[in-house]
Amino acid sequence: MGVTNFVRFEDDQRNVLYGEAHASAVGGNLEGALVTVLSGDPFSGFTSTGEKSMIKKLLCPLETTPIIMCIGLNYARHAREANLAVPSNPVVFTKPADAMAGPYDDIPIHPDAQSQLDYEGEMCVIISQDAKNVSEADALSYVLGYTVGNDVSARNYQLPASVSGNQFSYAKSFDSFAPIGPTVLLAPGVDPQALKYTTKVNGEIRQETGTDDMIWSMKQIIAHLSRGTTLRRGTLIMTGTPSGVGLFVEPKGAGFLKDGDVVEIELEGIGAIRNRMAFEK
Repeated sequence: MGVTNFVRFEDDQRNVLYGEAHASAVGGNLEGALVTVLSGDPFSGFTSTGEKSMIKKLLCPLETTPIIMCIGLNYARHAREANLAVPSNPVVFTKPADAMAGPYDDIPIHPDAQSQLDYEGEMCVIISQDAKNVSEADALSYVLGYTVGNDVSARNYQLPASVSGNQFSYAKSFDSFAPIGPTVLLAPGVDPQALKYTTKVNGEIRQETGTDDMIWSMKQIIAHLSRGTTLRRGTLIMTGTPSGVGLFVEPKGAGFLKDGDVVEIELEGIGAIRNRMAFEK
């Protein structure tokens, strides 16, 4: 059997390596876990060395990305809780590469983004090769693998039309506002519309859903984003969040994140990211 997933990590000598996480370890804290060291890289392919190494520090699975493409309003129950009509095409916005962060990193929050800070648990996809004008039938052949992410959002810069002009990107593009990981589940044999995930804040479940609630499927998203536009190898796509975001927790305002809150998002077969919100002074 070939390699099924990969992590990127530092060993106790601070060497940066790739490894395959064992299924029994994926659901827990991977730091301290033994993994099988891989040779190669995510885009040319991996080969198992058979050697074992301990994860001293778990890193973002991607060293960098050309861009983070994001889909808004892509879960039916979320659209209903927001009382928003679903448009005829996916809602698209972007985050810059510096928004990407590691699975266990603290997320620094600028003082101007602290008043209405929110989480959005999301399934993410990584593009394996340059893609343009991809059909839905061929879309999944351009997928390297799947991971989990948090579309961290400063709602005070997103919601008021007088502030945002009804645009999402600024509110979601602060440094480290897109932590991903902990593993990347390689695409072969995976049905992206049959996965389940949960989002917890300080251990309390806030979001719990299956990707079968997505309005736009993975195939449709890739076909739409690649229409007349090149998706470069390594592009990260955040595919939308389900119902249960902090904005809609009652009483109003009670669901927003505070300094020190820990957001944990777990996707079956991939594991969980756990990020503490660190308010800057």
